[in-house]
Amino acid sequence: MDVDMDVATNRYVGKQTIAYTNNSPDTLDRFFFHLYYNAFQPNSMMDVRSRSIADPDRRVQDRIYKLKPDEIGYIHIQSLKMNGQDVPFEEVETILEADLPQVILPHTTVLFETTFEGQVPLQVRRAGRDSQEGVRYSMAQWYPKIANYDYQGWHANPYVGREFYGIWGDFDVKIRIDKTYTLGGTGYLQNANEIGHGYEDAGVKVPEPTGDKLTWHFYAPRVHDFMWAADPKYTHDRIEMDNGITVHHLYIKNSQTATNWEKLKTYTPAAIEFMNKHFGHYPYKQFSVIQGGDGGMEYPMSTLITGQRPLGSLVGVMVHELIHSWFHGVLGNNESLYPWMDEGFTTYAGDLVMAHLFAEEPSDFPHRGSYASYERLATSGLEEPMSTHADHYHTNTAYGAASYSKGALFLSQLGYIMGEDHLAKGMLRYWDTWQFKHPNANDVIRVMEKQSGLELDWFKEYWVNSTKTIDYAIQDVTAEGTKTNIQLTRIGLMPMPIDLVITYKDGKKEMVYLPLAIQRGEKPNEANAPARILTERWPWTHTEKSIQIDRPLSTIQSIEIDPSLRMADINRDNNRMEP
Repeated sequence: MDVDMDVATNRYVGKQTIAYTNNSPDTLDRFFFHLYYNAFQPNSMMDVRSRSIADPDRRVQDRIYKLKPDEIGYIHIQSLKMNGQDVPFEEVETILEADLPQVILPHTTVLFETTFEGQVPLQVRRAGRDSQEGVRYSMAQWYPKIANYDYQGWHANPYVGREFYGIWGDFDVKIRIDKTYTLGGTGYLQNANEIGHGYEDAGVKVPEPTGDKLTWHFYAPRVHDFMWAADPKYTHDRIEMDNGITVHHLYIKNSQTATNWEKLKTYTPAAIEFMNKHFGHYPYKQFSVIQGGDGGMEYPMSTLITGQRPLGSLVGVMVHELIHSWFHGVLGNNESLYPWMDEGFTTYAGDLVMAHLFAEEPSDFPHRGSYASYERLATSGLEEPMSTHADHYHTNTAYGAASYSKGALFLSQLGYIMGEDHLAKGMLRYWDTWQFKHPNANDVIRVMEKQSGLELDWFKEYWVNSTKTIDYAIQDVTAEGTKTNIQLTRIGLMPMPIDLVITYKDGKKEMVYLPLAIQRGEKPNEANAPARILTERWPWTHTEKSIQIDRPLSTIQSIEIDPSLRMADINRDNNRMEP
C-alpha cells in the first residue's frame, strides 16, 4: 500500500496491490472488503446500535450521531481491478460487495488493485484523530481490508463495534505525511536512517528531508492487520531485549505520563519474557506500545493504549494488549464467532503475568476477579451462551462478562478438570499446533484432550453452548461406626468432577476424587494436593452421590468441595460442612 496523508484536512488517498491466494477448496465468484471508517457516520449501523442498546459503550453512546461533516469517517474505493480487469462493486456501508469478472479457482492467486480515499474520523472508538489525550492520529481499521473466507464461507460482517477477523499476509506499506510527525505501529521500519525520529542507528546522520513530507516505509510479514499512529509530540523510547526483540514506546511526555512511561520500559520486556516461557515464543522482532486510541486495543506487533494512567493501570492495559499478540495476532481465531478464545484467554494469561510482575509472592488464586465477574453475570438474568456471535449479544454487559471473564474461566476450569500441569503443557501445545491457522472452539478442546487423555467435549457443550451453572452441595454427613457417610448433591444443571477434601482435627488432609464418568479418565494427583483415599466415577445423570470413607466422624474437622476455588460454583455457602 502507498498512502498520502494531508494533516490539514485529515484526509488521505492510497492505492493497494494485493496478491490474493484462494487457499480454500472452493471456487470464488464474489469478493468482499471491509470499509470500517464508514461506520463513523450518523445513522450507521454502529451509531444506531449504540443509541438503541440498553447499556451503550460510554466511549460511543450518541457521539457518532453528532459528528459534523468534517468529523465523520469514510473510506471509498475509487477503482477496483482483478488481473487488470475492472470489477463492478457496491458499497454497503462498511462492506464492499464485488461480483468478480472471473472466478478465483482453488489454490490459485490473483492480483487485485485498488485506489481509495478516506477521511479520519474524530476519535470515537479505537481509531480516529485528536483523541481526548491529544494524540493526532490513531490509524486503525483505516484501509480497505479483505474479508476472510474459511471453511464456513465468507465472513463479511458489518462493523458495529465488536471484534475482527483477518487474513495473514505480508504487508509492504509506505506512508507519506508531514515531516514533523513521528510514526509507530505494525511492522519493521525499512528506511530508519532516512527518517530519524529515534529509529535511526546510533551514530548515523539523518539527512534533512526535502519538501514538507517524509515517506515512512514499513514491512510486516505474516500479519493479518496493519495499524499506525502519528503525532508530532511523540517521545520515542527504544528498548533492546537480550532475545533480539526491540520494544518501542511512543507517547506524549508530560506531567501525567513521564514517570510511569519511564517505568513501563521495565515491565513490557518482562511481560514478553513471561509469555514466551509459558505460552509460546513471540515470532516477531519488535513490539510497539503507543499512546492513542480510547482505552486499549490490540494490533499485530503493536497496541494503542491511553497513556495518562496510574502505573498499575498503565501496566495492566499494556499487559492485556500485549498478550493479544499471542491469541489475536498469531493464533488468530475468528473473534466475531469466538471472542472468548481471544479476550478470555488473554484475560487468563494477563492475570498470571500481573501476578508475576507485581506480587511479592505469587498468588494461589490470581483469577479471583474473573470468577467474581462471572458469578455476577450468571446470577444477573442477562447471561447468553458464549456461542453467541459477538455482534449479536443483547447487551454489552453480557458480551463483556462472557468474553473476558467466562472465557478466562474456560481455561481455569480446564485446569481443575485436567490438572494444572496438563493445562500449562496444553497451552504450549495449542500454540505449537495452531499458530497462523485460525483455530476454533473444537480445536482447543482436541488439543486439551490429546494432552490430558480425557474426553472434554461435554465441558465445551455446557460451558460454551449453554448458560447452565455449577452448584454442588454437601447434603449430609453421618457416622456409621468407625466409618463416615457423606451425601453430596448436584443442584446446578452443569456436571463437574469433584475434589472433596477432608481435613482432620490433627491437621492432616485427604481427598475423595469423583471424576465424571463421561470424562473417561482421571486427572493426575496434583502437586500440593492431599493424598487420595477414594476415587469413584459419578454419572452425570445422577444428581445424588453417596460415599463412605474408612475414617470415624469424630476425627473430622471439616469436609469441603473444591477448596482450591477453581470450580466455578455459583453458591459456595453449601460447599463446606463442619460435622
